[in-house]
Amino acid sequence: MEQEHQKIALYIQKIIDMMIGYSPKLISAFLILFIGLYLIRIINRLIRKIMIRRNLDPTLTKFLADLLLWALRILLFVTFISKLGIETSSFVAILGAIGLAVGLSLQGSLSNLAGGVLIIVFKPFRDGDLIEAQGITGTVSEIQLFVTKLIAANNQTVFIPNGPLSNGSIINYSMQGHRRAEFTFTIAYDADIKTVKQIILNLLLNDPNVLKTPAPRVFVKSLADNGIVLAVYPWAKNEDFDAVSTNTLENCKYALENAGINMQPYVQELSKTNLQE
Repeated sequence: MEQEHQKIALYIQKIIDMMIGYSPKLISAFLILFIGLYLIRIINRLIRKIMIRRNLDPTLTKFLADLLLWALRILLFVTFISKLGIETSSFVAILGAIGLAVGLSLQGSLSNLAGGVLIIVFKPFRDGDLIEAQGITGTVSEIQLFVTKLIAANNQTVFIPNGPLSNGSIINYSMQGHRRAEFTFTIAYDADIKTVKQIILNLLLNDPNVLKTPAPRVFVKSLADNGIVLAVYPWAKNEDFDAVSTNTLENCKYALENAGINMQPYVQELSKTNLQE
C-alpha cells in the first residue's frame, strides 16, 4: 500500500515538474495569442480606413478586409500551436490539402470571385450604366462579388456570372456621357438629295435633345437598287437618347411626306436604341 502511495506521489511530482517546465511555453503562447488578436483587430481597422480613404468600392473593401483578417488569424493560430511545441508541418500540410480540395470543387465560383474583384477594381462599368455583355443588354443594378445584376428593357432581372463577364467583351453605352444614334432612310431616285438633307438637318438642329457638338450629320450612304440610302447621325446625352431616336424617325417621316418626298418602304436602324417599352 505504501509503495502504491509512493508511486502516485512520484507520478504527481512528475506531472508538477512537467507543468513547471512547460509553463513558460504555455504562458508565452497565450500571451502571443491575446496580443496577436488585439493587433489583428487594430490592423484590420487601419486597413479598412485606408481603403475607404482611397474610395475603394465598399464590397471590395469588406471582402479584402475579411480576407486579410482570416489570413492573419490562421497565421496566428499556427504560431500559437508552434509555440506550444506541437509539430506544425503536418498541420500546414492538412490545411494545404483542404485548400486544394476546396479550390478544385469551387473553381467555377472562384473564377467568378476573381472576375468580380477585377470588375470592382478596374471599373469597366458602374451601377446605373447601360451595358451589353454576354448577349444581354441592360442597366447595371448591382455589382456583387460573384454576379452582376442587370435590369433589361422589359424589366427582367438578369444575373451574369462575373467570370465570363470579366473575360468577355463589354459595350458600355453610358461611359462617354453621350451617344450617337444611326439610322438610314431610303428615298426615291427622283428626289432632290440636297433638299432632303437640308430638311432632315433642320429637324435635328431644332430638336432640343439633339446635341450641337458633335454636330449631327446627314449624308449619302449608298445607291441601292430600290433608291438612295441616306445615313442620319444625331448625337444625344444618354438620358435623351431614346427620345432622340423615336423623334428622329417620326419627325423625318412626317417632314419628308409634307415636302412631297417619296420614301422607299425600307428603313433600317443600325444602333442599339434599347427603347423602354
